[in-house]
Amino acid sequence: MKLTIEEIHKNLKGGVIMDVINVEQAKIAEKAGAKAVMALERVPADIRAAGGVSRMSDPKMIKEIMKAVSIPVMAKVRIGHFVEAQVLEAIGIDYIDESEVLSPADNEHHIEKKNFNTPFVCGARNLGEALRRISEGASMIRTKGEAGTGDVVQAVYHLRTIMKEISYCASLKEDELYHYAKEMAVDYDLVKYVHDNKKIPVLNFSAGGVATPQDAALMRQLGAEGVFVGSGIFKSGDPEKRAKAIVKAVENYNNPKIIAEVSEDLGEAMVGINEDEIKVIMANR
Repeated sequence: MKLTIEEIHKNLKGGVIMDVINVEQAKIAEKAGAKAVMALERVPADIRAAGGVSRMSDPKMIKEIMKAVSIPVMAKVRIGHFVEAQVLEAIGIDYIDESEVLSPADNEHHIEKKNFNTPFVCGARNLGEALRRISEGASMIRTKGEAGTGDVVQAVYHLRTIMKEISYCASLKEDELYHYAKEMAVDYDLVKYVHDNKKIPVLNFSAGGVATPQDAALMRQLGAEGVFVGSGIFKSGDPEKRAKAIVKAVENYNNPKIIAEVSEDLGEAMVGINEDEIKVIMANR
């Protein structure tokens, strides 16, 4: 039986969502304790290495993964490509990621997500971007980070920026909120929600460059409600063990002893790319 959006969100909170490219990887992710999987033909590291235009994955491959696991399945569409989103909704996907990891289809417009019944997750680098995506209908926000690098520095920067701007918004006087909303080009009601609740009105996850249990716990301690892990698991020496370790670290993110235990003997981490070596900045899309 298909879960409601509310049930999916309740299950996702405090968990890990893993990128997978086939049924075997999806089963490993589910067994390791992933709360959902992101079905795509190539992990971000391979997308980055291959270059060219990167599009939505083959619906047949996505449907095979949907049949193989009992946890929610997500899939990516290009920014602004509402027909790719229509296709994913038609095959019954649980969640759509309007993703900067793929080549943008529209440089000016994002998908009007309120036109869909399927929930969307979108990337953001700051509070303004997050609230604009929410006003379009996004049900979850994730930091953009810099996918496919194994370098968590951009995800840390984006999450710290969002959390800092939430704190700033919460500190404003009531009569300053209208100006702040206008400054960010977002609805006043969204800014008022952030001011009153000291959080955004949807799930706030982290993504981009998470490669180790310590990375995942770091993002949780900085305020993320959950973590996306892309290339960091299946580009490592022992994906099954690393997947379990990252799940444990996220569940016990405030317990250094457990994080230390699960970090032992994981095999080689993905090689990664330092931010100074990046040629294509996906987060800027």
